[in-house]
Amino acid sequence: MTGPYLVGVDCGTQSAKVVVYDAAGRVHGRGQRVLRPMERPRHGVAVHPDDDIWDAISEASRTAMADFVERGGVVSEIVAVGICPIRCCKTFLRADGSLAEPVVSWMDDRAYQPYVCPAPDAVWATTLSGYVAHRFTGEFRDTAANNILIQFPIDADTWQWSDDTSIYPGLGVTREQLFELQMPGDVIGPLTAAAAAATGLPAGVPVVQTANDKAVEMLGTGSLGDTTALVSLGTYIAAMVHGSHNHTSPTNFWTNFACVPHRYLYESGGVRRGMWMLTWFLDLLGPEMAAAAEVEGIGREEYLEREAVLAPAGSDGLLTVLDWLAPTDKPFRKGSMLGFDARHGRGHIYRSIMEAIAMTMKHHVDAMAGELGITLDEIVVSGGGANSPLFMQVFADVFGITASRTVGAGGASLGAAMCAAAAAGVHPSIEEASARMAPGREQFAPDLAHTELYRRVNTDVYEHVRERTDPLFQSAYPLFH
Repeated sequence: MTGPYLVGVDCGTQSAKVVVYDAAGRVHGRGQRVLRPMERPRHGVAVHPDDDIWDAISEASRTAMADFVERGGVVSEIVAVGICPIRCCKTFLRADGSLAEPVVSWMDDRAYQPYVCPAPDAVWATTLSGYVAHRFTGEFRDTAANNILIQFPIDADTWQWSDDTSIYPGLGVTREQLFELQMPGDVIGPLTAAAAAATGLPAGVPVVQTANDKAVEMLGTGSLGDTTALVSLGTYIAAMVHGSHNHTSPTNFWTNFACVPHRYLYESGGVRRGMWMLTWFLDLLGPEMAAAAEVEGIGREEYLEREAVLAPAGSDGLLTVLDWLAPTDKPFRKGSMLGFDARHGRGHIYRSIMEAIAMTMKHHVDAMAGELGITLDEIVVSGGGANSPLFMQVFADVFGITASRTVGAGGASLGAAMCAAAAAGVHPSIEEASARMAPGREQFAPDLAHTELYRRVNTDVYEHVRERTDPLFQSAYPLFH
């Protein structure tokens, strides 16, 4: 084993992951820690308790470093660390950079409102990436590419704070509260001694900015073309394609920052609590199924998938409508499963949830691609759900084009390491780092007979379900809210 090595830090909604890579993108150490459940004291509020995100990153990093050393790695050959926390969170900090209140999750309504922290000693307002950058380096700097206009006064053309002072009051911030902005691939500063002690990483190593987690995840798959869509299977599921123009008023997507400076990411509508749905259903099945899977030496997902693959395409007419987390503008909406009969078992339900995710994303992606005037030639599926051969085949069948998944490690931790590699001069640019470090792909071809079935289900039935269910749930909402 020889360096140089890059560390990618990826903190999502459910866990923190830290991975050590070499210059070719091979893994030499990894660690993960599940986050504690969010605190939800009342409707519309969701916060990460205490300093759980930093605690999780620190623990995952110590585990990764122990694994790295055990495999023969030399700590002094780590040349840079890239950081990528969850997007759309808000953090309010005291003058010394400590949290004035717990991190406001992206699932918290206040994240998208002009919310002002009530703590009298709150001085700074920033994203989660700004807070984590400060914990690593002591600097008050954030990546421009993890700020969005509905939360912070960013100018999406210049990637700097807006000069239009009239928009600041409507966002609940002042210019003095905001961090200095940097580009993806910029060095924030050296790792402090305190952060080194907490994480096990070498003190003084450069810490590097990335972007929002979806953009970094897309970079980590090697997906930089303008006709390839990434479907990111996370707690929030979204699809993205790259482009070079800042579309300011699109109808069927929104313009986000890419992980390459002054490039953009066009993001479709998505599914809230997307992959959470599958975990929720597995949890409902209880410890008996988990024990049966353990006896066979496999996970719950693989155990249930063996039943789900026996269900036909279309799940014998069972439809799942994914509103387990209602949108803020339609709080009456509820999730539903329609079309049960005696044929249906738990494998049908599991498959139906997968099909609902794929059909929902097909609707969103088609709308985005149509408005952009592009024809997609491939979708790349990332996230834990991509480990499922059935889920990959469902995506290929629903979309009617090749669905690919990365072979080996990838995602946001690798994207963060790619940015770190460019900053450290290991590769000459972020684009070159992506080309050199991205993993290979496994492809799934569509079954065109299934594609036609899903097309009819989607256009004739699924796209119209909420027209029927919304009035019912609106009537029930006052009774159970």
